[in-house]
Amino acid sequence: MSEAFEVAHLDELDRVEGEFVTHPVRVRFGIGAFGVNAYSSSEAGGRVIEEHDELSVGAGHHEELYVVIKGRARFTLDGEELDARAGTLVFVREAAVRRQAVAEEAGTTVLVVGGVPGQAFQPSPWEAWLEAFPAYRRKEYEKAVEIMRGRLADYPDNANVLYNTACMEALAGEHEPALEHLERAVALDPRSREWAQEDSDLDPIRDDPRFPV
Repeated sequence: MSEAFEVAHLDELDRVEGEFVTHPVRVRFGIGAFGVNAYSSSEAGGRVIEEHDELSVGAGHHEELYVVIKGRARFTLDGEELDARAGTLVFVREAAVRRQAVAEEAGTTVLVVGGVPGQAFQPSPWEAWLEAFPAYRRKEYEKAVEIMRGRLADYPDNANVLYNTACMEALAGEHEPALEHLERAVALDPRSREWAQEDSDLDPIRDDPRFPV
């Protein structure tokens, strides 16, 4: 295949399982001009886009275009509900808008494209986790640490990146930097303390007296 283009089916991408499935489109192709990922729910009633705005610690302050490519979703935008069948485009211009979507049909899939108007694209901080996920899944924790630390150099004071770096370091046996990064994450965003309480990735450092409780 020509180096000028690349083709992949959504089913061929990595699947990051959670409350919904994240399909890392941008990381798969190494896209550097804009943010793009896909999200899906295996069951009707399941969340397909988490409730969020683009002002949070892990967000990129993007304007975002949501494209329902399969199924049907019910969006809520600042409290206003919108029924979106396949083919519907929902453009959220303002970063402060609270938005979420629930799948009305099993298999509903939404493609999301985003960026900051007038600025060169920079990945949202939370996407560092998507970059590290393949190594994490293979239990190549040293590689995952390398990736996370690379992103931490770009976002040294981002609680989301600090927290996930600490998780990878804990699994890789690098307990001292893991505790330091976790402490910093908690100081910047108190929600990190709550996440840490039940996060099994942090079990290797949980018994340390410096672990946040």
